Amino acid sequence: MAIAEKHKYTYQDYLNTPDDTRYELIEGELIMMTPAPTPQHQIISGKIEIILHNYIAENKIGVILHAPCDVVLDNENVFQPDIMLISKDKMHIIEEKNIQGAPELVIEIISESTAYHDMIKKKQLYARFGINEYWIIIPEESAIEIYCLKDSSYQLHKKYFLQDRFESPLLPSLQFSLTQIF
Repeated sequence: MAIAEKHKYTYQDYLNTPDDTRYELIEGELIMMTPAPTPQHQIISGKIEIILHNYIAENKIGVILHAPCDVVLDNENVFQPDIMLISKDKMHIIEEKNIQGAPELVIEIISESTAYHDMIKKKQLYARFGINEYWIIIPEESAIEIYCLKDSSYQLHKKYFLQDRFESPLLPSLQFSLTQIF
């Protein structure tokens, strides 16, 4: 008996998904983004966005965007990161309907339903496509992990906990206490 080949979806297939359901496309596999983010997730996201918006406005280095906003890395990899930074040097990747290329920074807030994809699959792909810094926010631990791109893979820069003062290698003058987030 012959084994049937697994169908790989493309960006065009992704565009044809129902409007009432959020998806991401990971290596040609359509991943449904359910359930909706929790209130805790949204509160954390909002607090980080405020901190980043203030930093970006003060330093005039780019723009902050948040989900849902498609980041098209190639025809088989389309993501909706929770938060992303697009630097002034990369403003050309912002198109009318989506982002066409790799942002400088991507931030994902882990939930039970997204942990595997965020911590394994997406981390590998974000590195492969050249996203310079990746923050993984872990609400259950009140922690943030920062990964920095080195030789096309991520190296853990540091894991920050509630008592720590957060600093980012990509955004050197950005500092805040994790108590501002959690």
